[in-house]
Amino acid sequence: MLDRIRKVWKKINVIAPIAGILTMLFISWNGSYFGSRLLVRHFGWSFSEYGYHLFIMGMQVIIFFCVAGAIAFATRGQDQRFYVPILTAMRQISKGDFKIELENSGQYRQFGGIVEGINEMATELSRMETMRQDFISNVSHEIQSPLTSIRGFAAALQDDSLSTESRKHYLDIIEAESRRLSGLSDNLLKLSALEAESFPFERKPYRLDKQLQEMILASEPQWLGKDIEVEADLAETTVVAVKDLLSQVWTNLLHNSIKFTPQGGRITVSLRISEEQIEVEVKDSGIGIAEEELPRIFERFYKVDKSRSVSGGGGSGLGLPLVKKIVELHEGSIQITSRPGEGTASVVRIPLQVR
Repeated sequence: MLDRIRKVWKKINVIAPIAGILTMLFISWNGSYFGSRLLVRHFGWSFSEYGYHLFIMGMQVIIFFCVAGAIAFATRGQDQRFYVPILTAMRQISKGDFKIELENSGQYRQFGGIVEGINEMATELSRMETMRQDFISNVSHEIQSPLTSIRGFAAALQDDSLSTESRKHYLDIIEAESRRLSGLSDNLLKLSALEAESFPFERKPYRLDKQLQEMILASEPQWLGKDIEVEADLAETTVVAVKDLLSQVWTNLLHNSIKFTPQGGRITVSLRISEEQIEVEVKDSGIGIAEEELPRIFERFYKVDKSRSVSGGGGSGLGLPLVKKIVELHEGSIQITSRPGEGTASVVRIPLQVR
């Protein structure tokens, strides 16, 4: 936005003075030509050809400076009336007040592009400030919730009359909440590193089908514990990508499916090649997501309604935003479709980069 303002301003600074000078030259030349003829005829003066040309040149100089003086006198104070609103708006923006809007009326004429640029800049900065405040509020809430739980159960453990079972239950909750805090911190750091492009993004070829097999086996205790049937249809595929980042994608999608699939449900993982790109689909028979919530599932800290929460604490709301960012860094896309009571299907598409 600032670049656009600078470009418009640069063009105006070049064109406006040239146009003004050419106009004054035109007026002075025509005025001296016709004025000198009138004066010579009226007073009956007689000049040599050379003297007549000098007379015309003198008239041109006089008329030029008279016109310039008249313009300067007529526009005295106009510059101040023109610049004051713009400078005031810029000062407000520099102090963090983005609720401004300059009226792009006729007084700005060719400078209207600058006024529009300032209005757009203020609107964008206001939006970013709102996002920043929401982000701080969400982070504070996500941190405060497990800390309150940990503090409460830690205080309860000081009761010597607690049974062994209760003590173990409280310790399990404290451990789970500690893992939740650690996961929140880890995801925030990863998102920050990815958005700042400071993460080591070195693509290497590897077998994607084997990676998916490893991810499914790594989560075996979770899906066996809920008696979930897991099926895999994985075509042999070599992809050039960042293995550690994509493992984060598959882990998040698998854990979400396991988390929201009821006892005795089913999860299918498929890998196929289609039109120079790979498609990985993780589909479950879980409780699904309401249609009105689907557009927001990739927002940071956004969580669907309480009916999908899990006892013992849910996620941080950063898993899917992290997944989306990683997929986009691989020039891919992710699509999630779902219907309440019928399950959810997540499809990741990444360009096939085979060496």
